[in-house]
Amino acid sequence: MIYNIIGTGLYFYFQSVIFLPAIAISIFMSIARVWDAINDPMMGTIVDRTRTKWGKCRPYLIFSPPIICIITILTFVNGMYGHDNSSAKNALIIGWAAVSYILWGMNYTVGDIPLWGITALITEDDKDRAKLLALARIFAGIGGGLVLVAIVPASQALGKALESVTLSADAAQQRAFIIVSIVLSVIGCGLFELAGLFTKERVAISEESHTMKENFKMMWANKPFRQQLISGILRSPVSLLMNIAMTLLAYYYGNYYGNYTKYLIILGGGIFIGQFIVMAVTPKLAAKYEKKNLLIIATLISATAFALVFAVYLIAPLDLDKPVWMACLAVLFAVAGGGQGALNVLQSVMIADAVDYEEYMNGIRPDGVFFSGQSFITKLSAGIASIISGAVYAIIGFSDVNVQAVNNALRAGASFKADYPKYAMAMFLLCSIPPAIGLLLSVLPLRRYALSDSEHSRILDELNQKRHNESDAE
Repeated sequence: MIYNIIGTGLYFYFQSVIFLPAIAISIFMSIARVWDAINDPMMGTIVDRTRTKWGKCRPYLIFSPPIICIITILTFVNGMYGHDNSSAKNALIIGWAAVSYILWGMNYTVGDIPLWGITALITEDDKDRAKLLALARIFAGIGGGLVLVAIVPASQALGKALESVTLSADAAQQRAFIIVSIVLSVIGCGLFELAGLFTKERVAISEESHTMKENFKMMWANKPFRQQLISGILRSPVSLLMNIAMTLLAYYYGNYYGNYTKYLIILGGGIFIGQFIVMAVTPKLAAKYEKKNLLIIATLISATAFALVFAVYLIAPLDLDKPVWMACLAVLFAVAGGGQGALNVLQSVMIADAVDYEEYMNGIRPDGVFFSGQSFITKLSAGIASIISGAVYAIIGFSDVNVQAVNNALRAGASFKADYPKYAMAMFLLCSIPPAIGLLLSVLPLRRYALSDSEHSRILDELNQKRHNESDAE
């Protein structure tokens, strides 16, 4: 929930509610992700060196959610960008957006890395771990879906109601977004807190600790982890879907101020249903088939579905709200979502396998450091996606006061689909072709994956036997 409030809601808020320039959004979001390239391994190193009575991950899961909640809300507390302001005030508005966004990323890392790192410490059993990660991904999908359904439509509906309280349409929309972000942030961080209060670290850990420089060398030297990291970076454009989804739905299907809830439910439901079904069955498939092969197949299927989305738009650019085309898009998004669901579960499981591999080879379990790689992939993906979308929007002119002008025209009765076809095409292009290309490229590092399932099973058996022998000796 928290990640999607920022990834989906804040991007829309910056672009279409307070009208920040597209290129400015692109620049500071990419800067934030570059900083995360340093911040994530730093946090992973800190986690791996933590020794407390609660464990090494749980302390961060207990104390970080309230801080994350406050900073999430503060990212929405900003001024309205526009030519009516002085250049100094506009610069201040952009500056606060950038600073608050970077602070959010840093604090989210403090909770996110221990959240996934603890999964390798809860159980030694490979099958239990796969089930646990699948359930975590399913509930994460539910949380993300709730935010997708709630944050923009609920804010726009509340904004319309607030217009009657002597507020301008733009000011009412801004106020509504702040209110809804507060409610969702409190709920999301309250649920986040449960991961710290009601978990237990059961897997014994080494007392040995390493510097960040040593951890970087360790991450790169671990071949299966390195292959996962490169693959994840290559598929970064997939995050464009999260950036563009609400903008596309709000403008193409809702004409910005209209009701597009049913389209959101159909298309968003297709994605999430596909994800949930495949995430639920992935642990069983992973127990029978090679995880690497499943990952490659899921990636290729998802890439094909994404590419076909743009083909459908080219066939019927003005009619994608008609039942037959809605059905086609719902199926394609369900297939693409299913591929992403399998990919998410398998990536987490295979990173946990890489942790076992490192313990077997070098006698240490770098859970925090290695799962910082997963966090890094997610955040870097968002940064690359923001660069791509910001550049495209800047080129076609869907930025700052132009967006405000589009909103005013739609409020006065214009049709987004008919009157702004260039913008509509760009939105469908961004959420289909770059993700498809990124997914195809991401397969390349996995073709000769360094850790087969049979080899991992052998390693895990030896590790478990070693741990039990040491426990008996004590």
